[in-house]
Amino acid sequence: MSTPDAARDVIVVMGVAGTGKTTIGPLVAAALGVPYAEGDAFHPAANITKMSAGVPLDDADRGPWLDAIGAWAHGRAGRGGVVSCSALKRAYRDRLVSAAPGLVFLHLTGDRALIVSRMADRTGHFMPTALLDSQFAALEPLGRDERGVAVDVSGPPPQIAARAVAALRALDAPDHPAG
Repeated sequence: MSTPDAARDVIVVMGVAGTGKTTIGPLVAAALGVPYAEGDAFHPAANITKMSAGVPLDDADRGPWLDAIGAWAHGRAGRGGVVSCSALKRAYRDRLVSAAPGLVFLHLTGDRALIVSRMADRTGHFMPTALLDSQFAALEPLGRDERGVAVDVSGPPPQIAARAVAALRALDAPDHPAG
């Protein structure tokens, strides 16, 4: 097994809608010098239509989406990359890890009021604020046995990304405890 290295890891930027996955992901990728993939681009058209109508996705809807993200992550193994994916449930993260062992999760967390205000300010996104409660209800925070870090999303994006990169690099430090 090779030595962990944030620039060679494939990182999944996860969290509920509105935490800034699409904003923070590219900043983290740029800081690490690796490519970024927008998780929403992996959704089949039927999923976008469903969410745009305010209907939450079910596990059957998410399967092909998770598999496509997992395939991308698998293709980047050892070369590094950052991809956004809500990955709210442990089962979804396990599915991603089964496709691409060694994934690292960057869980963007934040106060519900802050997230709602950010969602209300964005334009042109298919995810309505009405679905946020279902996302919080589904969210299962990272388990101690999952490789990842949680980073609070308060503050400006460059500051959040800097905290994220520092946390990811600390995760890879030899003296960092597992889990």
